[in-house]
Amino acid sequence: MTGTWSRLLRSTPFRLALTFGFLFMLAFVLSGAIVYEMMSADLAERLDETIKETYSVVAATYTENDLEDLVTTIESHAKLSPKKEQLFSLTDPAGNHLAGNFTAAGLPEGFSAFDAVLPGVPPDTEYRAFSGSIGHYSLTVAFSLSDTEELETVAMMSFGWATLIITGLAVAGGALLASRVQRRLDGIAATMVDVSHGRLDTRIPLTGTGDDIDIVSSQVNAALDRLSGLVEGMKQVSTNIAHDLKTPLNRLQMILEGAADKSTRNEDVSDDLADARVEGYQINETFDALLRIAQIEAGARKARFTDVDLGEILQTIADIYSDVAEDDGKLLSPPLLDGTADRIHGDRELLTQMFANLVENALRHCPPGTTITLSVTHQGARILAGVADNGPGIPADEREKVFQRLYRLDHSRSTPGSGLGLSLVRAIADLHGASITLEDCRPGLAVEVSFPMAAD
Repeated sequence: MTGTWSRLLRSTPFRLALTFGFLFMLAFVLSGAIVYEMMSADLAERLDETIKETYSVVAATYTENDLEDLVTTIESHAKLSPKKEQLFSLTDPAGNHLAGNFTAAGLPEGFSAFDAVLPGVPPDTEYRAFSGSIGHYSLTVAFSLSDTEELETVAMMSFGWATLIITGLAVAGGALLASRVQRRLDGIAATMVDVSHGRLDTRIPLTGTGDDIDIVSSQVNAALDRLSGLVEGMKQVSTNIAHDLKTPLNRLQMILEGAADKSTRNEDVSDDLADARVEGYQINETFDALLRIAQIEAGARKARFTDVDLGEILQTIADIYSDVAEDDGKLLSPPLLDGTADRIHGDRELLTQMFANLVENALRHCPPGTTITLSVTHQGARILAGVADNGPGIPADEREKVFQRLYRLDHSRSTPGSGLGLSLVRAIADLHGASITLEDCRPGLAVEVSFPMAAD
């Protein structure tokens, strides 16, 4: 239990709840003090008005040289207050008591306050009095402040209890809020611990409320998805390197061993060295492509981004590869453009390489007689660039795998290539914030890259 409270006290949400609770309580106390002062002033003003009205009523019964009605009125009012909540005093010029239930001595004219010591009245009882002259006599009317003080005490107790209740609710609400938030933070911490131990499939649970913690958790989950994909890609690359590069390395080793044997027999090894050079070039090209993909994924090329026209890039690709396609018995049609501006923000060299890779893939893996079509269209605020063919296509269950590094379809392993062309295409698309999809053309394959349009 002590550990739980210790964690709770260290919890940021609990401290924030306590801080806001304290500020609210402070504001409540200050407003209560202001209300109390205003109420006290209003009660005092109302009491003064009541005393003055009573004094006027009593004084109105006096007529010149007729003291009897005034004395009768004072005595009747005094009898109505047996507990001495109201005091009345009528004295002559010499200060002798003429009527009333107390004798006013030494009180100034107008309003004043005094402590009375009277039979049947608690000691130190405070009174508010108004004194004035009626003819040759002095009349004093005084009201006890006990009712006013009682109301002020009730108000003060109410504010005190309200303050205690608010403080308790603030602490309890802060503890409840902190415990709920802490559970979610503990879930985030537990997920991070799992990830640090290699369980990259762990994700932060979401409540679905869409609050700030859910938003941060979603962003962390997205980062974990990306991290998991990168780690999985690294594992796949390691596996593919072990399998796909082992063959050319073994072939290179066999060529060199054969050349060494021929050299000991003084035979010509120039053909063996030429074959070894070709194998070395292919291996170097594979590693260069891997390094190029890594550099693109690091985002270093974004500094070279400018506004480029996709239509011009595809037209350039068509001009370069149309003769190559014709020599290979295939047809590369000019790009289909819709006549509007096709500007995006990107790297012209990388974009040219992307579409060149897509066209080369189609030329390499499609049989003679295949037609390859380039196109650029608009869809809302995005520009869609496509490369389509009517060749054999890619099976649906293989379409996502072909973007993995060094991954090759079984029927493509006999053709030249390293299995990095589409991996490079995906890396360039990601760098430009573009999405890439593979669709079935029945027959053939359509590759569509969706770019965000450049801002005006």
